[in-house]
Amino acid sequence: MTRIITVANQKGGVGKTTSAVNIAVAVAQAGSTVLVIDMDPQGNASTALGATHHEGTPSVYEVLAGELPLSDVLQQCPDVPGLWTAPATIDLAGAEIELVAQVAREYRLARAIDALLVDRQFDYVFLDCPPSLGLLTLNGLVAAREVLLPIQCEYYALEGLSQLLRTIDMVRTHLNPGLVVGAILLTMYDGRTRLASQVATEVRTHFGAQVLDTVIPRSVRVSEAPSYGQSVVTYDPTSSGALAYREAAAQLMTLNTVNPQSYPQT
Repeated sequence: MTRIITVANQKGGVGKTTSAVNIAVAVAQAGSTVLVIDMDPQGNASTALGATHHEGTPSVYEVLAGELPLSDVLQQCPDVPGLWTAPATIDLAGAEIELVAQVAREYRLARAIDALLVDRQFDYVFLDCPPSLGLLTLNGLVAAREVLLPIQCEYYALEGLSQLLRTIDMVRTHLNPGLVVGAILLTMYDGRTRLASQVATEVRTHFGAQVLDTVIPRSVRVSEAPSYGQSVVTYDPTSSGALAYREAAAQLMTLNTVNPQSYPQT
């Protein structure tokens, strides 16, 4: 069964898109067929995966608007066999306003993914959501079966997280009863500071086994990679960031085996 994972955090600058892209690349390099759906109008995931996403490119906007099926907007990643992208363009910025008056607006993405999976097989679908709790993120939560939460190892790490968890509970209660928080990933870890260690300890105390063992370190290579239209996993495979994302991806791939409670079997 396809694992559909939404990467979400309404707080910006936590490494959400970076984590979505690099974990997706690492999973694809491990032999899985992977799709990344870019739900953020900024299109950063599209850039990092080498996808064309200038204005006028067939994109997620046309899918949510009901103008195109998801299969018609997919682009293959040039650097990674088995990895595909549904890009975002700036047009997506207007989608939330346009969707407000639409019937079943929360289910647009879920229905598009269901239709795609009838004809095409993907082992993993990653949804990169914008840093907000609007209709685009809501579509991502309704379409997913599990949520990956990146949390940065900084002072305000847990600020706003309770609001996101309440939103996930609301979605589970009213729209998507199978949704679970599959994993939490600690990002931007600076081992030289006591603060990073304290935040990591606090997050592990609060969330226990849901927190992946691997932490993602601060890395210049991670920041550089998107400017070359690549993930750090392909840009500098031996860097600390690339190695950490590979380890995190390996742990994520085993979650439904190691912890069956975290991933509903149907």
